[in-house]
Amino acid sequence: MEATCQCGQLKVRVPGPTPAVVACHCIACQRRTGSPFGVAAYYPDDQVVVEGAFKRFVRATALGGEFENFFCPECGSTVFFRGTKNAGVTGVAIGAIADEHGMAPIRSVWEQSMHQWVTIPTALEHFSQGRP
Repeated sequence: MEATCQCGQLKVRVPGPTPAVVACHCIACQRRTGSPFGVAAYYPDDQVVVEGAFKRFVRATALGGEFENFFCPECGSTVFFRGTKNAGVTGVAIGAIADEHGMAPIRSVWEQSMHQWVTIPTALEHFSQGRP
């Protein structure tokens, strides 16, 4: 499967669907996506192939780690990200994957800042903050 930015310059290839899909309602993800939450499919780093130029933005997390956002320098789309909390895995923005995949969040995190009208019916686990 392939995730791309809006202009198509930055591409991320992954082997296929993964069960590790998370919806995050933290304020940082809301600002990153411009929507009420971000949704990511997570893969081991060695299963992720990145093609094209990207820029990196690093921010501190609420739990004392770092979160790296990788985005297209042309159109600004965030396509993938990595965090120190879950070293060795890469998150891919699920909205950047146009292939039919059927992936849905199994976990919902940072629900303390979730918009009241949002529900994630597929999530089996719910956390007020990040997963311990």
